[in-house]
Amino acid sequence: MILISTTELKTNMSRYLSLVEKEDVFITRNGKTVAKLVTQKPNKKEIAESLFGVLKGHEIDEVEIKRERLSNK
Repeated sequence: MILISTTELKTNMSRYLSLVEKEDVFITRNGKTVAKLVTQKPNKKEIAESLFGVLKGHEIDEVEIKRERLSNK
């Protein structure tokens, strides 16, 4: 995680656009975080973590998945 001020971002924009490919850049104004720069590439780990627990406690088998797919067409 990189934490920078809005002034620093304006001064060195190209530098932070390069760094954001490797890690998130948080931008602050008056000591408070106001924005976050993230890479456009999807982070597979974050996507998987966001889905964690969605199906918790549900037993789904192939037949049920197929039936659901067919009913949504």
